[in-house]
Amino acid sequence: MNYFKHKYFTLFYFIYILCVVDLNAQDFIATDTTIIFKPANPNLIRPHGYSPNIQAWGLDLLMSNNGFGIGVFYRYEIFDDYSLMINFLISDVKDDAEFERYDYYYGYSIIPGKKNRLLLMPLMASIQYRLFSEDIMDNFRPYVTAGLGPTMVFVAPYSKYYMYQLGNNSWIEQEKIDFFSSLKYGKLKYTLGGFVGAGAYFGIDKGSLTGISIKYIYAPFPDGIEVMYGGFIRNFGGFFINLTFGSLF
Repeated sequence: MNYFKHKYFTLFYFIYILCVVDLNAQDFIATDTTIIFKPANPNLIRPHGYSPNIQAWGLDLLMSNNGFGIGVFYRYEIFDDYSLMINFLISDVKDDAEFERYDYYYGYSIIPGKKNRLLLMPLMASIQYRLFSEDIMDNFRPYVTAGLGPTMVFVAPYSKYYMYQLGNNSWIEQEKIDFFSSLKYGKLKYTLGGFVGAGAYFGIDKGSLTGISIKYIYAPFPDGIEVMYGGFIRNFGGFFINLTFGSLF
């Protein structure tokens, strides 16, 4: 009898020891997982947020029936699909009646009957709306745009005319004025112009802006400006193909 009591007592004591060891082990593990590392320098870990580029500036190269033009722009994205822009460009203006010929007597080309050189210089504020932003990937971003602003036309003399008389015969000679020499005689004329257009930006490079667009620029001068002798232009502008090269920041 004493043998069985001793045997059960020993088994009970062994089970008791195992329970105590298990509880202590759990307490040790639970205490160990609550240790949190705190850096000595609180500024060691700093949160960084994503800040997209919403501004851009760059260069416009334009082509039209009048020739080539060059411009600059500034763009600011006010919402996801809307951007405000400021555009300034300089483009040559020609009359449909112009044709160039080479004057062998003076040794340069000349446009007979042309009176003035004209440069179109619009400064316009515009809004740009991106199309299909939810349906098309960012490497092709189509848009429509429209703008309004003061438009200047710089008028400089193209040639001088001299009348010669020999006996009963008289004739008029045209002498071309050098481009840079004519600038000091130039004058600015002003009006309110506008444009509408559509285009797209290409590529996924977040640091650059490259695109192509078509614009129709309208700049009315009710009194007209004389380009050819006796020929006045009252509406300036027309269709332009515009290549854009810019930088985002």
